[in-house]
Amino acid sequence: MGSRRRRILRWLGVLTAVVLILVGIGLLNVPRVEPLRFGDPSEYIQMSEPVSYEPWGSHPVDFYVTETLSAMSLEDKIRSLLIVNYPGTDLVNLQDYLSRYRPSGFILMGSNIPATPEELSNLTAGIRGSAELPLFIGIDEEGGQVKRLPYDVFAGADLLRNEPPEATTAAFQQRGELLKRVGTNLNFGVVADVSADPLSFIYGRSFGAEGVSAGERVAAAVEAENVSVLSTIKHFPGHGSAPGDSHVGVPSSPLTYEQWIASDALPFEAGISAGADMVMFGHLSFPAIDPLPSSLSPAWHSILRQQLGFTGIIITDDMTMLENSSLPEYSDPVTNAVWAIAAGNDMLLYVPSVSFDPDTVVAGVASAVRSGRIPESQITDSVTRVLTQRRLLFPDAERWIPPCDERCFVWGYVEVKKEKG
Repeated sequence: MGSRRRRILRWLGVLTAVVLILVGIGLLNVPRVEPLRFGDPSEYIQMSEPVSYEPWGSHPVDFYVTETLSAMSLEDKIRSLLIVNYPGTDLVNLQDYLSRYRPSGFILMGSNIPATPEELSNLTAGIRGSAELPLFIGIDEEGGQVKRLPYDVFAGADLLRNEPPEATTAAFQQRGELLKRVGTNLNFGVVADVSADPLSFIYGRSFGAEGVSAGERVAAAVEAENVSVLSTIKHFPGHGSAPGDSHVGVPSSPLTYEQWIASDALPFEAGISAGADMVMFGHLSFPAIDPLPSSLSPAWHSILRQQLGFTGIIITDDMTMLENSSLPEYSDPVTNAVWAIAAGNDMLLYVPSVSFDPDTVVAGVASAVRSGRIPESQITDSVTRVLTQRRLLFPDAERWIPPCDERCFVWGYVEVKKEKG
C-alpha cells in the first residue's frame, strides 16, 4: 500500500512539473491575474471616462462613498451633517477648530474676509482639507444688499429684478467665477422668495414680485453660477408672504397650499429644474399647512421631496436664529437639532457665537438615533448625499480607479495597474 501511494505522489509531482513548464513557455493560455492591494490612489490609472465597477458598485464615486461610510462612527456621520462658522482670519485658529469638530463645511462670514481676493484664496486653501474629500467652503454671496466680499461689484437682486433675465445670467456668471477664484465652492446666494412689498424684509433681495418673473431669474442665476460653484436656493418655502425677520422671530404666512403652489413655489421649482444643488429651509411658519417652523416640519420636507421632486441636499438656515426667536420652545439647540434632522434636513447650518460647542449637538442627535427617535438609515442617506457631493468636488472623482482587494477577483472584473516609477 505504501509503495502504491509513493508511485501516485511521484506521478502527481511529474504532472505538476509538466504543467508549470508548459505555462512558463506559453503553451497553455492561462490568464495571469496579479492581485492588487489597497494603497495610494495615485498608483492607479485614471480613466478618461467614468467606468463601471461590477463587483461592488456602478461608479467610482459610489465606491468611495460606500467605503468612507463604512469606516465612520455614528458621531462621525452626524458631524458630517454640519456646516459651521468660526470668526476671524487666523488660519491656525480656523484649522484647529475644524480639526477638532470635523464638520463637512465652513461658511465664510464677514469676520472671515480679508482685504484682498488673494488673501482670501490663501485662507480657503488652508481650510479646505483633503484634496480627495474637500470641505464645503460656503458663503452668502447674493450681491446687492447681502454680500460678504467687498470685491464683488456685480449686480444683485435689488437691480436684477427690474432687468431682463439675461442680466441675471451675466451677473451670476461673473459672481460664480469670482467665488471660485477666491476658493469657495458653495454659494448660499440665490434668493427664491417672491416679494411685491417694498417694506418687506426680503423685498430688496427678491428677484421678483410674482412667481413667474422671479422664477426666470432664479433659474438664470442657478445655471450661471453652477458652472463655477455649487448653487443653493433659499428660503424654502418662501419668505415673501411671511412678514417679519426670521433672524429674530418665526414669521408667519397666511398662504394655503393651493395659493403657495400657484405663486411662491414657482421660483423654487424653476431653481430645482435649473440644477440647484441645495435647498435652504427658512425658519418660517405656514399655519394653514403646518404651524411648525418649516425648517422643523416633516410636512414641508415631504412637499419638497415628493411634490417638487428635489433629490439634492436639504440644509437649514442658521440654526441659532431659532434660539434667537424669543420663543421658549426653540431655546434649546439640541432639541432644535433633533427636530430638524427628524424633519428631513440633510445638513444643519450654524453661525454661532464662539461659545457654541458642536459636540453637544452631535451627542444629542446621536442619542436620538440610538433611542429610535431618528432612524439611523435616515442619517446614512443624508451622509451619502453629503459625501457624494463633497467627493464630486475632487476633479478626478469620476475617473479614479479604486484600490483593489479580493473583490477584484470577481469574474468579469478587469483591473489595470500603473507601475510605480
